[in-house]
Amino acid sequence: MKIGNHTLHQPLVLAPMEDITDLAFRLVCKRTGVDITVTEFTAAEALIRHIPKAFKKIEIQDEERPAGIQLFGSRPEAMKEAAAIAEQFAPDFIDINCGCWVKNHVARLEGAGLLKDLKLFEAVVRATVSGTKLPVTVKTRLGWDENSIDIINIAKMIEDCGAKMLTLHCRTRSQAHRGFADWAWLEKVKKAISIPLVGNGDIITPQDAKTMFETGCDGVMIGRGAVSNPWIFRQTKHFLKTGELQDLPSVNQKISLCIEHLKLSCQVKACKKPVVAFRKHYAGYLGGLQNISHLRADLMKIEDLDAAVSRLTEFGDLLT
Repeated sequence: MKIGNHTLHQPLVLAPMEDITDLAFRLVCKRTGVDITVTEFTAAEALIRHIPKAFKKIEIQDEERPAGIQLFGSRPEAMKEAAAIAEQFAPDFIDINCGCWVKNHVARLEGAGLLKDLKLFEAVVRATVSGTKLPVTVKTRLGWDENSIDIINIAKMIEDCGAKMLTLHCRTRSQAHRGFADWAWLEKVKKAISIPLVGNGDIITPQDAKTMFETGCDGVMIGRGAVSNPWIFRQTKHFLKTGELQDLPSVNQKISLCIEHLKLSCQVKACKKPVVAFRKHYAGYLGGLQNISHLRADLMKIEDLDAAVSRLTEFGDLLT
């Protein structure tokens, strides 16, 4: 699979997730084996209005390449201008979010809301492609609901507009995260287009990724599975190569990566209390461990980096 100047075989992609896949988490996942990263989705309207927070969200580092900047919006003119602005941050590609199911976005025909107006969907993709020299990719869903699935024609339209890759989350907008992703559509879509196809939805284990690759898709995008297990990329690569499952990370490995992630977050997070903002990640690293109720209770009160690192280290030392 080729994206920009990069040629990759069966790449694993980190799904863009709002308030999760910031620079710190993307770097952590790069260090645990992910091939391609994508920024959190950023509003085109915020970029063209030069909102500082929006510029911060699309900053990337060379370590995470190949890396894309994901934009969303429903005004073709704004998407075109925003693509030109994003290009100045030197990503490897620009991705259009046509799959976010959140109510306030779809009400403005943003994200998966574009699935309700396919003429506007097409105009948004064409405008974005015209606004940049970089490859433009699209991430979308099967359709608005189970009665309006037209993903084959949508995929063809996306290719005709000049997009260089399609990522398909195999749920409808109405499903949100509920139910199961219908991977059967991946094989059908792959046969209908010539651009690379990346599958997304319900990848929790290396076996899941292998099964999705067997549908014929060129890449696999992992989201929530990486939040609870950032090692999934390394584990999946090992399984695809050898057919063997790696041992699960030890408690000390989990604690060590949690501390590394916490420190990175404090370095790059553009907020006043980065340790507080990091609290949402503790469940992923510590979930399933025994005797952590007191640890988690303490961490929920700590706002200082050194104190948080000390408490996590103390817990790890007790287990060695």
